Amino acid sequence: MNRSILDKEVQDYIKANRQLDPGAMAFKKSPFAEVSSSELATQIDGWQRAYKKLPTWAYSPNIYYPDKINLEQCSSEHTALVKQSLIRKGCKIVDVTGGFSVDSCYLAQEAQIVVHCELNEKLSQIVKHNAQQLGVANLVPLHTDGVKFVQDQEDNSIDYIYIDPSRRVNHAKVFLLEDCEPNIVALQDMFFQKSRYILCKLSPLMDINSALQKLKHVKLLYVISLEGDCKELLFLQDRTFEGETKITAIRLSADQLQNISFTQQEEKTTLVKTSTPLKYLYDPDVALTKAGAFKSVAKAFSLFKLHTHTHLYTSDTLESDFLGRIFQIENVYTLGEFKKLNTLGKANVATKNFPIKVDEVRKKFKIKDGGSDFLYFVTDYADNHIVIHCSKIL
Repeated sequence: MNRSILDKEVQDYIKANRQLDPGAMAFKKSPFAEVSSSELATQIDGWQRAYKKLPTWAYSPNIYYPDKINLEQCSSEHTALVKQSLIRKGCKIVDVTGGFSVDSCYLAQEAQIVVHCELNEKLSQIVKHNAQQLGVANLVPLHTDGVKFVQDQEDNSIDYIYIDPSRRVNHAKVFLLEDCEPNIVALQDMFFQKSRYILCKLSPLMDINSALQKLKHVKLLYVISLEGDCKELLFLQDRTFEGETKITAIRLSADQLQNISFTQQEEKTTLVKTSTPLKYLYDPDVALTKAGAFKSVAKAFSLFKLHTHTHLYTSDTLESDFLGRIFQIENVYTLGEFKKLNTLGKANVATKNFPIKVDEVRKKFKIKDGGSDFLYFVTDYADNHIVIHCSKIL
């Protein structure tokens, strides 16, 4: 950590130039003897990323930004707030895998103390400095191995262990839970000796059913999307819990949080009726599809499905709180009718439970991408291939 970056004249320079291209900045000569052009570029790039992802950091003075990869891997403020809502006030937390400390800082707002363990000494120093700037006095950054730190604690001395296992091992992506580092599957018994709760953040690429089989005592599972992009899976394990996991799909946007909760047994036993396309069409958010809430969402909003395996929904009355995109249906065509009657040379095309992909559809029907019209090529309840022309409402 180069503390010269925190000098007033350097900070003023970064603030005056923070809208510039960091790549171009890296090739300019630095006006400061103690701070290189690449270090200035890192700070500018960090601010630009924080502006979108971490506005509290971006608009706090004298924040020190780490390498790009640490900012790419950290949580956003929106998803950190969800984690904050899961813990008891006044608890003791150990963040085993540290990082840039976004989650730790938000957990600290509810906790009595959060111990932030980080193997990277420079990053640990950055976290300590930023916590002071942000006024997070009960965050304790330690340059240490988080697993060993937990292992050295007395039994039942921690309330929550928070862990975000790395999905990159030796520079290669891994997709099995037990291949991540640290190996939460192998460690969970030891963690439960030290703590009642384990809060585990996993990649949205992880298979949910596989994770539920390998993780013990999972009381709650949260599938979180932000602005239409599935960001993370959160597993809350409670060593006293013996029951079926409650799954909650959460859709976050800049000014809204929507959610649906269900169990896999409820999803399995829910009966949903199919229908021809009615007045409105509903395309579920990625959090719903990842969570597997295909029938639960239909039940929650009293919707019909277009087909058992076509995960689109329809109704005659507008359900404006639906978790996903909502359209008004303009026309419905068979493929033959669409080929004869279509006058749209430009539209947004999607396929659902349809035998050919979007690119092939565009080529076959000579449709360019874009515009305000939407075309859904789908299979309906009678196994017919149809085209739904609609316009977006929400």
